[in-house]
Amino acid sequence: MRLFVTSVFLAATIAACQSAASDSWRITLDAGNVDRVQSIVSFDPPAGLDAGSALVLVDDGGTTTPVQRHDDRLWFVLDRLDAHQTRTLTLRASASPAAGIAKQETEGAIAFSDAQGPILTYQSRPTPLPDPGFDPVFIRGGYIYPLFTPSGVLVVDDYPPNHLHHHGIWAAWTNTVFEGRTPDFWNMGDRKGTVEPVALDETWDGPVFGGARARNQYIDLTSGTRRPALDETWDVRVFHVDDGEHPYRLLEVRMHQTTATDSILTLPEYRYGGLGVRGHRQWDGEENAFFLTSEGLDRSNGHATHARWCHMGGYVDGQLAGIGMLAHPDNFRAPEPMRIHPTEPFFNWAPSQAGEWAITPDAPFDAAYRFVVSDGPPDAGLLDRLWQDWAEPVRVTVN
Repeated sequence: MRLFVTSVFLAATIAACQSAASDSWRITLDAGNVDRVQSIVSFDPPAGLDAGSALVLVDDGGTTTPVQRHDDRLWFVLDRLDAHQTRTLTLRASASPAAGIAKQETEGAIAFSDAQGPILTYQSRPTPLPDPGFDPVFIRGGYIYPLFTPSGVLVVDDYPPNHLHHHGIWAAWTNTVFEGRTPDFWNMGDRKGTVEPVALDETWDGPVFGGARARNQYIDLTSGTRRPALDETWDVRVFHVDDGEHPYRLLEVRMHQTTATDSILTLPEYRYGGLGVRGHRQWDGEENAFFLTSEGLDRSNGHATHARWCHMGGYVDGQLAGIGMLAHPDNFRAPEPMRIHPTEPFFNWAPSQAGEWAITPDAPFDAAYRFVVSDGPPDAGLLDRLWQDWAEPVRVTVN
C-alpha cells in the first residue's frame, strides 16, 4: 500500500513538472548593432501559450518584466541591452500587472496617462469650436490633442487663430484630383473637402502600452454632393517607457488609407499634405520655434529636405520643451520630405513634395510615425538611437 501511494505521488510530481515546463519558454534577445534602452519589443506568441493568462519575462536573477498581448503579438519594454549582446529570459504566466498606461474614456475622447500624469487625448468625435464666432466649417475630429511632456508642458495647439484647420497631430491631403475634380481635404475653409471621424473601434490599456483604433473618412465636397474619397484607419499607441536619464513620452501613429470607391485619388506634387503637427501657440513667430533635423538642418534650410526625424520645440511659460517626430524607413518615399514652416510652429511629413503619386484600389497608403515628447532642448543622440531602435528591431528567438 505504501509503495502504491509513493508511486502515485511520484507520478503526480513528474506530471506537475512537465506541466510547468510546458508552460514556460526561453526567449533569447539579440541586440544586433544597436544599443537598446527602453526598447519596444514584440514577437509572435509561442505555440501552446494559454490565451487567457497574464505573462512576464523573468531573468536569471528573478527580475520580472511585464508582457502584454495585443493583435496576436506579445509586447514588452526591454530595459537595456548593449549592441552585439544577447540575453535569455523565461516567459511564463503571472498575476495580472498594473496598467503602466491607463485610459479614461469620455464622450468623444479617450485620454491616456501614467503614474506621472496625463500624456495625450485622442479626439474621436468632432470637437467644439473654441469661439462660437468661428465658422462651423472648421469643426474637426480624429486627431491628437492635448499632448504633454513628462513635466506636464503642453507642446501642441488646437484651432490656432491664424490656422483654424490645424489640430495637434492630425492628417489630411491638400492638392488632389478625384474623379476629375480637385478636392482639398486640408484647407477646410475653402469648402472643397473635409475629414470626418467615423468610429472608435477599439481602445485598450496595459502594462506596456495603451491605444486606440479609429476610422475616419475623406469627403469630397466639390461635386454638389458628399462623395467619399478615402477610408482611413488610425492606430494610436502610447508606450510606457521609463528612461531616468532622459525622461520622455513615446507614442506612435499608424495610418492606413484605402480608396472609398473604385476611383483613385491622385496627389500632384505639392509642398504640404499628409501627417501634420501644430506646435504650441507660444512658439508662433520666426524666432519662437526651433527645428533640428536628423541631417543637422534647421528652420532656415530644412524645408523640402529629407530626414529620418525632425525636432520642433520652444519655450512655454519660460520652460523649454519639444517634440521629436520620427518617420519609419518603410514609409512611402522614405526618408520623407518635410514641410517646415518659415514663421509658424508647423511641421508636416509631405511625400507629395517628391512628385505626383496616387492612392488606388490596389495600392493603399500606409505610414508609421513615432513621437518623442520631452522637456529641454533636442537630444540628437536620443532621437538617433530611438529611430535606429525602431528601424532595426531586437531579434527574438523562442525556444
